[in-house]
Amino acid sequence: MIHVFIDGASAGDPGPSGAGIFIDDKNGRLEHLTIPLGRLSNHEAEFHALIYALRFCQEQGWNELWVRTDSKLLEEAIEKRYVRNQRYRLLLEEALLLIDRFKLFFIKWVPSKENKKADELARTAIRLNDINDKK
Repeated sequence: MIHVFIDGASAGDPGPSGAGIFIDDKNGRLEHLTIPLGRLSNHEAEFHALIYALRFCQEQGWNELWVRTDSKLLEEAIEKRYVRNQRYRLLLEEALLLIDRFKLFFIKWVPSKENKKADELARTAIRLNDINDKK
């Protein structure tokens, strides 16, 4: 089972945003992904972090994922397969389409202190927005 820690962060709401993804395949392979997302809300960044993580894992050929997030909104939306806010519906639908391709998928909310690596990566990704804008 692949262990995936995700976090989306935003410097403002909306503001420059980033996704951080930390993956441990439990066979010694670790992945650290930082993805600048442009200007989004924090919740949108959380959904994008999940979507990027799912795509990456699919590209690696991994079939069984255990995802941890410190976003209760994201975890509940995935578990219930529903989100009230129209702004997140398309993101939820995209995530669910990807999730349904996996043999096993679990998502669990964890406190922020248990998601520090993904949080650090997401904050780094926010700063990458500035770098990319200046090029």
